[in-house]
Amino acid sequence: MTRPLLAPALAGAAATCSGIGLARFAYVPLFPAMVAAGWVDGAGAGLLGAINLTGYLVGALSAPRVARALSIPRALDAGMMLAALAAACCAWQGGLAWLGFWRCLAGVAGGVLMGLTGPAVQAVVAPQRRGVAGGVVLLGVGSGVTLGALLVPALVGHGVPAAWLGLSGATLLLWLAARRFWPVPPPAEAKRSPGALPPVGLLVLSYGLSGAGLVPPMVYLADLAARGHGLGVRAGGLMWVVFGLGAVSGSLTGGALADRLGGRRAMVVALSVQVAALGAALLPGIHWLVASGLLSGVAAVGVTAVALATARERAGVEAAVVWVRVTAAFAVAQAVTGFAMAALFGATGDSHAAIFAAGLALSVTSLAVAMADRPA
Repeated sequence: MTRPLLAPALAGAAATCSGIGLARFAYVPLFPAMVAAGWVDGAGAGLLGAINLTGYLVGALSAPRVARALSIPRALDAGMMLAALAAACCAWQGGLAWLGFWRCLAGVAGGVLMGLTGPAVQAVVAPQRRGVAGGVVLLGVGSGVTLGALLVPALVGHGVPAAWLGLSGATLLLWLAARRFWPVPPPAEAKRSPGALPPVGLLVLSYGLSGAGLVPPMVYLADLAARGHGLGVRAGGLMWVVFGLGAVSGSLTGGALADRLGGRRAMVVALSVQVAALGAALLPGIHWLVASGLLSGVAAVGVTAVALATARERAGVEAAVVWVRVTAAFAVAQAVTGFAMAALFGATGDSHAAIFAAGLALSVTSLAVAMADRPA
């Protein structure tokens, strides 16, 4: 990647760091802390995670319309502002409805930022570097996961409100650093030729099922360590650091893998890692828990990096249109599964085994669909 292209790619990484790494994933180490502080019970905490996934769906679906109305740079500004505001408002213990409203808006912010940033950055990158560029953008997700995992345990000792305010402040700083360098795609990227899209149904289905299978680690991993294994809130935060390190690795290797192997084969590899991650969570022993956390992080971002590169590979200048569909499928699957998992978690007396077994079944199905996806 040449130097002139590095700034927008890193700005895109700041957007995904804020909208996904912090606005969504920093909630995972906060999950057991909020339960321990009496803000919500286990089922309520799971419900807040599902509500956030629903907001992500709304944001992903509305992202193109927001960009047309405001321009991509202004839409990214709006997403960052909303993410910071939502975190700040969660610092008040206003009850489940209040927290749910703001967690929903945090999801909207994440959906807008994820829906727009990757295709916009890829549009200003040389074709042979688009996989790596997508990896740099998604590096923000892994970096945000790691940042949140370090910030939350450090701040939550001063109270849950301090953790939320810290996340809001980090988002504001990232916004101020990135906004001068937002990518501005050429006008041709916004034009669509009717009937130009290739068949991408199996890609959309596979990625959606992958998102459904990733709900357990994305929402319940820290709680699995803290309460499921009886290791405490601090250990839950450390487990999320492990997830973040995996996510950093997945963001870089996913895009590079797609450049080297092609989208379909890279997707099969990435989803195989996801299956291994969900399976490891069901095995006894701390070493399997750590392995699950690391591989879940690799898969959570690696699968997305591969899907982003595959959308560009198959659709060319129409990649933004395909990416909206792929992202929407992921968001729909995660929203529906999030509510189902929350209900299952409550009905089984906070059984992590039930949650992760369901995630494993969905991940295996996603892998099977990816193996059957053989575009002409």
